[in-house]
Amino acid sequence: MRSYGQYCGLARSLEIVGDRWNLLIVRQLLVAPARYRDLIDGLPGIATNLLTDRLRDLEAAGVVERRLAGAGSVVEYALTPWGAELRQPVESLIRWSAPLMVRGPGGDSFRPEWLSLAVPALLGTRVEVRAPATVGLDIGVAALQLQATPSGFEVGPHDGRDLDATVRAEPACVLGLASGALTLNDALALGLVEIDGDESVVRTVFAA
Repeated sequence: MRSYGQYCGLARSLEIVGDRWNLLIVRQLLVAPARYRDLIDGLPGIATNLLTDRLRDLEAAGVVERRLAGAGSVVEYALTPWGAELRQPVESLIRWSAPLMVRGPGGDSFRPEWLSLAVPALLGTRVEVRAPATVGLDIGVAALQLQATPSGFEVGPHDGRDLDATVRAEPACVLGLASGALTLNDALALGLVEIDGDESVVRTVFAA
């Protein structure tokens, strides 16, 4: 692990999480603890030997820990309590990235679980929820649900519960709505989104 040789909190933080892929590993583990093969799948483009090296470095630094999954003997990786404190700076970077996401994915890879971190981060600082609501997010490759409560937002796989409404759109559109870069009126007018159910709930959740 490289050292900047500077007595500065930012420099010492970057010595741990500043290397290529480290924060993306943290992103995956903020979504959920994961086995090695799940991390490979969730980090398209990373070499297996590099992932092994990065996990070893993060474990040595006290950011990541290995543990047995459930009652079996399968090893999974999880953030330590200290590592989990990276949620706030990671969410801040996601909000900061909003202008970079406007141009869409192009040829970049995408995984549905990334929305489970991005959408709450984008909505959490700009939308105040007064009444609980559950909105389905049909993004084509997966069926997700967005739960909005006065305590915050949560996105995960649809668990079969009744939905107040369903938004059918591409992931880039969902991110645009969550960040406020795209209004629901514009998205509907452009044919970028379809809504089944109570549209007023969708407008409340996305502050449209």
